[in-house]
Amino acid sequence: MTSTAATAEARKPRISPTTQIVIGLILGVALGYAVSITDPDASEAIRPFAQLFIRMIQMIIAPLLFATLVGGIAGAGHFKDVGRMGVRAIIYFEIVTTLALLIGLLAVNVMKPGVGLTLPEPSGAPPITAQPQTWQQIILHVVPTSVIDAAAKGDVLQIVVFSMLFAVGLSMLGERGRPYVQWCEVLAETMFKVTHIIMLYAPIGVGAAIAYTIGRNGLGVLWNLGYLVFTLYVALAFFALVVLLPVMLMFRIPVGGFARAMKDPALIAFSTTSSEAALPLALERMEQFGVPRPIVSFILPLGYSFNLDGSTLYLSLAAVFVAQAANVDLTIGQQVTMLLTLMLTSKGVAGVPRASLVILAGTLASYNLPLEGITLILGVDAIMDMARTTVNVTGNCLASAVIARWEGQFEPRDIREVTG
Repeated sequence: MTSTAATAEARKPRISPTTQIVIGLILGVALGYAVSITDPDASEAIRPFAQLFIRMIQMIIAPLLFATLVGGIAGAGHFKDVGRMGVRAIIYFEIVTTLALLIGLLAVNVMKPGVGLTLPEPSGAPPITAQPQTWQQIILHVVPTSVIDAAAKGDVLQIVVFSMLFAVGLSMLGERGRPYVQWCEVLAETMFKVTHIIMLYAPIGVGAAIAYTIGRNGLGVLWNLGYLVFTLYVALAFFALVVLLPVMLMFRIPVGGFARAMKDPALIAFSTTSSEAALPLALERMEQFGVPRPIVSFILPLGYSFNLDGSTLYLSLAAVFVAQAANVDLTIGQQVTMLLTLMLTSKGVAGVPRASLVILAGTLASYNLPLEGITLILGVDAIMDMARTTVNVTGNCLASAVIARWEGQFEPRDIREVTG
């Protein structure tokens, strides 16, 4: 009888994590609206609950990446394939991000969201102190001076470089290094369990993030710049349909299965506007989808530095938008040159605070466009960041599946069977 009751209890329907997060979003919108019409400054009291979720995710990034990379590469002698995989990944990244830039230019020229707008006064512009990184800085930035410092700062690219070198060195030890490989594999499994624990807080974290954004800016945050936001969302949807979907079909990635694997990481990315927040869950979901751990743990972090599809599309769109708002008519030649500039400078966004805005500021200055245009965008930047971060995460997850298929190691599985 007791066993029967336990079985019935186990079969009792429970709210799925996705549904919990959606409920958190809805409650967050309601709370944010209530705060916005009563006391917008009170939203500061909500913000720590959103920041807490981000901090918990950031806490596990370094050990998770280190464990999955070392365990995956050293565990199977995989380091011999890293060079080939890296070249294939960079080729894929460059093609896809170039298409993203082109679509951004196409969207802003067709829809013209900046025409008829007036730039705000220069005094309202926020100070931009950071600068886009030069190619020399990018090269030097790849190698950490201290892995402890890289882990403390959450510098994903530097952690990846150290982990790969450590994995190669560990592989050279042969059987003597096997206990450490097994330790890393156990550490990786442990960090996935920690991820599950943190995800129990996700509905509160994402609800607080939405509540803070709306409470601070109000539901009318999209009123004046709604067309710009609409243009970006249309461009990103177009990018997904004409680039990401054909890529799935070309590399025989199951569209439905990929969508199911991506729904939770994408929702986290959209709600928190943080690619890092979605990274642990994205790693787990893509592995469950059928991408081998050594590949997904290598491609995803690499893509976070070199394959920001949503951010690069946004950069080309935003730069021309400022030109339109300033009543500056850029020729096709100037826009193509701007595209080439963005292709280079956007690779230096990793580790730069307000990365997209910094790169945008550098591009505007290069073409003598008013930096006050950034003020025009800041009011709705958080809303746009939701969409572009979601596309960044989705694009990188797809890249891991593509490279796995390219390597002949992709075995798609139904995520519902794996997760139950």
